[in-house]
Amino acid sequence: MTWKMNHKPRAVTDVLAGYKWELLEHSRYSPDFAPCDFHVFPKIKEHPRGQRFETEEDIIQATKVAIKKLDKCSYVTAFKDWLQRIEKCANNSGCYVE
Repeated sequence: MTWKMNHKPRAVTDVLAGYKWELLEHSRYSPDFAPCDFHVFPKIKEHPRGQRFETEEDIIQATKVAIKKLDKCSYVTAFKDWLQRIEKCANNSGCYVE
């Protein structure tokens, strides 16, 4: 599978070249491939949805409660979904379509 790298900061590539490290091609960041973005964060947002908070500390506490409610199965599901998305992309010549 070939990935197109659209973003290579010159300072980073210069440092890596100095170490004579091989640059590996990879896709740029996509929330479609970040398990936290497509699975975990939406689960965390379910708990406080519709609530009004008086202080920032109230928001922090509600978020902590939501995170504690996530069980092991939530993370297992997130990574299974992630693998399916990656495979779909690989089978589609590096393009991802949901």
